[in-house]
Amino acid sequence: MATTKPAPRATGETHENEVGKPASGNGPEDGRHLSSPLLLTLLLLTAVMLQDPIRGALSAPVMQSWMTVFVAVMVQALPFLVLGVLLSAAIAVFVPPSFFARALPDRPALAVPVAGAAGAVLPGCECASVPVAGALVRRGVTPAAALAFLLSAPAINPIVLTATAVAFPGNPEMVLARFVASLLVACAMGWLWHRLGRTDWLRVPDRASYEGQGKGAAFWGSVRHDVMHAGGFLVAGAMAAATLKAVVPAEWLRAAAGNPVFSVLALAVLAVLLSICSEADAFVAASLTQFSLTARLTFLVVGPMIDLKLFAMQAGTFGRAFALRFAPATFALAVVVSALTGTVLL
Repeated sequence: MATTKPAPRATGETHENEVGKPASGNGPEDGRHLSSPLLLTLLLLTAVMLQDPIRGALSAPVMQSWMTVFVAVMVQALPFLVLGVLLSAAIAVFVPPSFFARALPDRPALAVPVAGAAGAVLPGCECASVPVAGALVRRGVTPAAALAFLLSAPAINPIVLTATAVAFPGNPEMVLARFVASLLVACAMGWLWHRLGRTDWLRVPDRASYEGQGKGAAFWGSVRHDVMHAGGFLVAGAMAAATLKAVVPAEWLRAAAGNPVFSVLALAVLAVLLSICSEADAFVAASLTQFSLTARLTFLVVGPMIDLKLFAMQAGTFGRAFALRFAPATFALAVVVSALTGTVLL
């Protein structure tokens, strides 16, 4: 009598609960997993059904120009975005936080120029600097120093300066002017953020937790996270740049070149709209022979620091509140400093 068996009803209830619990928990998840392939299938079917109108729209000159610019921006930027993601993952996984405490001065005012000068050793463009700067902030580097690095790295690294020298063989002073103006803007923005920036304006980039995993698994998990995160904003910025490039009349450039002041502002705005990779922008600037060297210097200084795809990536990495304040200030300071530098050195 002491060893009575459990009632069948209790066993049945337990079985129903065990079966029901996974069913209720997995149902919505299964729906979410199935939604993406279903959506892709519907899009493909729609494209097949509307292939003739789509083909006609893509054959239009405006759409061909749009596709050319979009593909060009993506092809130029994607390899360096991947480089930046790999460097970001390496910093997050393999570099101990104590390294940055030893490498940078304790005082932010001194850490800013050191970080700005360190940007000279990263062989990449602006797409690489954004995820690396995000990794620096996550590792405890003062935001002012990380932002100085973000602005200087794509503008004063050896590959960019070499490309500038090749693009301007008759004007070697353009290399020095680009280096000086870009480093001055990067340091000035770092100091400005240190003095006026607020912590609630800057969102520390999120990072999935890889505790308990090996370094290899954590590294590739970090790479996947950053590629999916930064890549989406890169695509959005490239689409916006292609749209604006396709609708801006070429006659506007010729009219702008005649006024010294307006030519500087025109090329500054053009640098933002075109969103050209800093590895290739020197050749585009060299082709704008109707503009002065100072105006073309402004194009080379502004472009690597703020353009459409960079704004989208900075907003996605550090938050919209940060980008809406940081981007206009960077643009204004880059225009002023490059114009003054060009007046003195060119």
